[in-house]
Amino acid sequence: MGRREARDYAFQLLYQLEIQKEDPDRQILDFIDLFGITRGDAEYVALLANGVTGEKVQLDGVYGGYLKRWTTERLPRVDITILRIAVYEMLHVESVPPSVSINEAVLLARKYSSEEARSYINAVLGKVALSQGAEVEELPDEEPEPTPVATEES
Repeated sequence: MGRREARDYAFQLLYQLEIQKEDPDRQILDFIDLFGITRGDAEYVALLANGVTGEKVQLDGVYGGYLKRWTTERLPRVDITILRIAVYEMLHVESVPPSVSINEAVLLARKYSSEEARSYINAVLGKVALSQGAEVEELPDEEPEPTPVATEES
């Protein structure tokens, strides 16, 4: 399968866990079984799912500081999930270079989110990578505004 597909499965699983919060350990096992994810890939899916789930507050704090005129509470859940995966990889998965995490996040945004999301996810993650001392390609000066989403409070 490979890390790209494993990351895609981890995204789907983490998004599911955002909606269905009960018994995440059981959901992870059931998800891996349902999709027939092989052992090596299942380990990476579980690493990302458990890591992101356990570090949500820290991850949101890391990328949240780079959102302009926006807050994590107002971002679409899809975009938050993508950002969390990439930041988790940058902070905790040494075998994945930050540039790969950023590129993979942009690909997930292309598949699951909007055109605007790709741009601001790229810009925000680039700033996170720079703050971690990584070298990244030149970043745009301003990221576009994310498209607002309706929330229960709205």
